[in-house]
This record gives sequence, C-alpha cells and structure tokens, in this order.
Amino acid sequence: MNDPGPGPSAAESVPPPRRTEATGRDLAAVQAQLGRPPRGTRAVAHRCPCGLPDVVETTPRLADGTPFPTLFYLTCPRATAACSRLESAGLMREMADRLAADPELAARYRAAHEDYLTRREAVGQVPEIAGISAGGMPGRVKCLHVHVGHALGAGPGVNPFGDETLALIEPWWTAGPCVDLPENPDGR
Repeated sequence: MNDPGPGPSAAESVPPPRRTEATGRDLAAVQAQLGRPPRGTRAVAHRCPCGLPDVVETTPRLADGTPFPTLFYLTCPRATAACSRLESAGLMREMADRLAADPELAARYRAAHEDYLTRREAVGQVPEIAGISAGGMPGRVKCLHVHVGHALGAGPGVNPFGDETLALIEPWWTAGPCVDLPENPDGR
C-alpha cells in the first residue's frame, strides 16, 4: 500500500488574517478556550476555519493598568497544544541555534520584532514595555505560541519562526470547533 505521506500542514491551509471586532460570541468562545475570562481583548486577529477566534489582539495595557506586551494571543487549545508539543520536542532550542548561526535569519527575526512593536504601538504606547516585543524576539526564541499568533495575525512572511512552526503542525480545526457554544451566548 502506498503511504500518502503527511497531510497538509496548517500553513498550507490556514486562511489569511482578517482583523474583526470581537463580538460577545467571540469573547464567550475565547473564555471557553482559555478556561477563564479573557483580559484586554480588543479584536479577533485571526479566525480558525471553523469560524471561532484562534488569535486575539490584546491591548498593551490591561484594564487594571498592568503592561501587557503580547499583542497576538493564541487562544485555540488545539493550536496551543501543538505548539507545546513542538516546544517539548526541542524545537525552540533548534531555532535558537540557527538564529545564532544564520545572519540572514537573524535579520528576518529582527524585522519580525520591529513589526510586532510597530503593530502594538499603533494600538497604544506603554513606556514600561517600549522596545520589548514577545516570544524572546529579537535575540532568542522563547515561546512558539507567540510566534504562531504573530504569524496568523500578521500573515505569512512576517515572522519566520511562526511560519516554520505553522508548517510543522497539522490543521487543528479538522475535528471541528475546539469548544461548544450556545447558539447565542451574547444574546444576539
């Protein structure tokens, strides 16, 4: 029997980013995904092909005044689990080694860092986190979840490690929505 090989990666079949206002249904979905109320959500940065948010855009300062550097927050538990598996397998270490040895990759990663800062500062400037992006950028690789969130929220070609991670994980939406929601959780 012929082995058909691996199926398509998430990078091959994920829809492009399309930022939208977060509705009550979106916030209910994110709360169900996270198992807690979301903090600082200002928009849906990317939607899973199932229709639910998988990345939200957050405010750089939370309602209680806390600085929050993570602009793109990966919320889908299946996508986050896929990132966690790759982290446990040592992918961040491999990426960090390549980052240290490849000046072209380092330049692309620095550009991803600058993109992140520019996008966050367009939302709001918070002096306490000025120059700090997320995920270890630009000098380390610290959190694949952040890189995937950035890649989904900004689109392909912006974050090289986010794009690479997406190419390694299988589409997380093929089993259907990750959470069940009532028909109208926000009353609409």
